[in-house]
Amino acid sequence: MRAAVSPTALVVLAGTLASVVSPAAASPPRPADLRVGGGGDIWHAQNRFELQWTNPPGGAPLAATHYRIRNPQGTAIGEARIARVSDGIAGLTVPKVPGAYSAEVWLEDAAGEEGPAATAQLRFDDVRPTSVEPEPVQDWIGRTAFPLRVHLGHPPGPPPASGIRGYAVAIDTAASGAPCAAADRCSDTETTLRGGVEEDELAIAALPEGTSYLHAVAVSGSGMKSATSGQAVLRVDTTDPVTHLFGAPTGWTNRTAWLTASATDSGSGMEVSGDGLQPLTAIRVDGGAPAIALGGSASASVIDEGTHRVAYYARDAAGNIDDGAQSNGIAHRAPLTTWVRIDRTPPNVAFANSQDPRDPDLLRVRIADTLSGPNLSRGWIGVRRAGSGDRFEPLPSAQSEDGELRARWGSDASPVGEYEFRALGYDAAGNTTVTTHRANGSPMILSNPLKATTALRASFRGQVLRRTVPYGRGVLFTGRLSTGASSPLGGMPVRIVERFADGAQPAERVSTVRTGSGGTFAIRTASGPSRTIAVAFEGSPTLARSDGSALHLQVLSRVRLQASSSVARVGGTPLVFRGRVVAEPGTIPPGGKSVQLQFRLAGLPWAEFRTIQTDHSGHFHYAYRFSDDDSRGVRFQFRAYASAQDNWPYEPAGSRPIFVRGI
Repeated sequence: MRAAVSPTALVVLAGTLASVVSPAAASPPRPADLRVGGGGDIWHAQNRFELQWTNPPGGAPLAATHYRIRNPQGTAIGEARIARVSDGIAGLTVPKVPGAYSAEVWLEDAAGEEGPAATAQLRFDDVRPTSVEPEPVQDWIGRTAFPLRVHLGHPPGPPPASGIRGYAVAIDTAASGAPCAAADRCSDTETTLRGGVEEDELAIAALPEGTSYLHAVAVSGSGMKSATSGQAVLRVDTTDPVTHLFGAPTGWTNRTAWLTASATDSGSGMEVSGDGLQPLTAIRVDGGAPAIALGGSASASVIDEGTHRVAYYARDAAGNIDDGAQSNGIAHRAPLTTWVRIDRTPPNVAFANSQDPRDPDLLRVRIADTLSGPNLSRGWIGVRRAGSGDRFEPLPSAQSEDGELRARWGSDASPVGEYEFRALGYDAAGNTTVTTHRANGSPMILSNPLKATTALRASFRGQVLRRTVPYGRGVLFTGRLSTGASSPLGGMPVRIVERFADGAQPAERVSTVRTGSGGTFAIRTASGPSRTIAVAFEGSPTLARSDGSALHLQVLSRVRLQASSSVARVGGTPLVFRGRVVAEPGTIPPGGKSVQLQFRLAGLPWAEFRTIQTDHSGHFHYAYRFSDDDSRGVRFQFRAYASAQDNWPYEPAGSRPIFVRGI
């Protein structure tokens, strides 16, 4: 049988059950993890927000959602109940007045109980910061200016409610560029400097040469940017100026060197302006203080004797400089250098103390200079009769390998007597010294003759100096070389020069023969045209030159003639004469050799009856008709005669006579 339950016990039970089994009697839980879309702790540039949260599990069934919006002063400005359970609200708006608003969200269960509220911040700011201007940058930016630090001016006036997040900066080659893609705001990644209004310095590691533009805007905490971009023009020149040095001698000099350094620059230039960094040009001698001048030109002089190292460099308007120093951690390119060498002291010049007995005609002059050294490519040695007062006649001079200026005097071509000598010597700087003395101080005077005299004799056989020979025959001639005391000179070269008559090819022939142990020589000339033969001994370092008497060799022309018949009929067929002038190749004149056709009777002289010309090879022919009745029964002699002619290098001669009888 079931026991009865009292109403009181049922309420308690009910109450007990409610407290144990059902959460309906308790307040709904606070929404968990209430958050603002896009971030609750950041400022938003739009006044429309989205809230999201998580409804805790368990408890009484939920029936509605409540939210309330308060202004920055905490006053409620809007409240709503949504008759459903949700985990987010979209499109929640605040007034278009910048500020830090707040949103409260709480839950209501089916019994009408409302739970505690969760709170989130709604930060709204759509105000654009005022514009910023980069602080002035130098007109030209050089290599040593990097990394370049550019300071940005702060935006004037009160900041937006969200404050200043930082600055957005872009550098490009367009004057109308902008640092951010959107028209009114910058993303966080587009914000170059994010440290607030005070982080206003931008470090630029490098820029290309030429003109670039820096664009800068201030960015608020909500991402709004300045309405206009501040701009700085960045003109970059990282190339050193080009410097040339003028006036530096290429070698040694004996004068002051007046130097001018001239610099040009295709970028920032070398023009001096009113303010800022000024271009300059400098010359430094021997590492001393440089001579500096503003602009593209500087001058300096080098005066002292010796070798001087000259460096020259320039700095352009951008500060690029090649002085070899270092600035801003960047090593400058080493300056260009050259050498200036100055020697004002004349060289020491003197003749050798004595003549070489093996070569007394050799004149030796020692030139010494301790600074620039001797210049053996210049200078001269001259000679004149002692005491004559005549000008010194320069001798052919030649440089030697052991520091001497040398010349050879042809003493054997000079008359007997005393001769004095003068030498002019140079050093490499152009200083000169003139001397007429030997190194020991004695005058440079020589008594001629210095060499042993020689005698040369030459002749044809029979001691004759002129011979006439037939064409095509050589001839022997002999000679003897001896000293002035008639002592034979064996083993010496004798030079033989055959100079042929005009028209011969070649015009000259040279040969050499050596004397035998008795000083004699013999040579047979080759065949050829008429010629003059000169015989000479050129001398030696100890023997004087000598010439033999000129020999004349005359060579007769050679002419051949024949007739078509040994008889000639009066009034009949002509008699044809044919022949040839024989000569060395190339000696027949261009227009041919003239040939006289001659005849005679026995005991009478030759008479010319026709002159004809040969062809280029010397051949000729002529047809002759007998017409005189007196010629019948007469025996005639005919010949061809090669007479004298310009450019014909043979002597006149005729052919062998031929006989023709008239009938």
